[in-house]
Amino acid sequence: MNFHGTEVRQKALTLLRSGTKNAEVARRLNVPLGTVGYWKHLDRAKRGECPGKHDPKCPRCDGRDLDEPAYGYLLGLYLGDGHISHYSEHRVPNLMITCTESWPGLMDDCEQAMRAVFPYNSVCRVRRTGCSNVKVYSKHLHCLFPQHGPGRKHERTIALEPWQQAIVDAHPWEFVRGLIHSDGCRITNWTTRLVAGERKRYEYPRYFFTNVSDDIRQLYTETLDRLGIEWTHCSRNGNPYNISVAKKASVARLDTHVGPKH
Repeated sequence: MNFHGTEVRQKALTLLRSGTKNAEVARRLNVPLGTVGYWKHLDRAKRGECPGKHDPKCPRCDGRDLDEPAYGYLLGLYLGDGHISHYSEHRVPNLMITCTESWPGLMDDCEQAMRAVFPYNSVCRVRRTGCSNVKVYSKHLHCLFPQHGPGRKHERTIALEPWQQAIVDAHPWEFVRGLIHSDGCRITNWTTRLVAGERKRYEYPRYFFTNVSDDIRQLYTETLDRLGIEWTHCSRNGNPYNISVAKKASVARLDTHVGPKH
């Protein structure tokens, strides 16, 4: 869309406003049909002529109700495996969460959260090799995810706004669940013990959360502290990227509120 200049776009809008069909405009101006349709949509929206009774509103800009539990979960997913793309000034930005095909339940939960937080916006899945990108399009993504910025998350400061922290404080398990579903896992470790002079294998469950960003790990551990979950740092190649939860009582609580990916 950004390959077509203002003059071509204006010619297209003039034809469209005169009643010329989208396909005919695309043929005359040698512009993709989808581009013509998008220009027409933006023009009608600007003039208040879009069909439908729902005008997508923003909880931050317009005071629309926000599904806070769903947002807490989606925020955790975003901080782990999500990013916001805005390819050109003419396109609506999109939030994309990458989910492995091995966990279809996770994709369902992600899509459900997106639809709850953005009830009037387009949500879709784009299949890639071994994974799917769950996406939502909205002009207000930057309002709801102010952590977005240039560069990788671990290369810039990640801090929650006061209103975000209030949501996390009210719904900490949803936030933790989103973080673990993005950058965490539940595994079964094993070791050996001497029992009555005989060495026996002993297995125990354990949760790991791995993220290169010091700030995101701190958000995770601070929330665990408020929930009374015991955790430890585990080094990875000499770096403390892993947060481990292995105490039996803490693992049991994570099993109740988070559980393994599915």
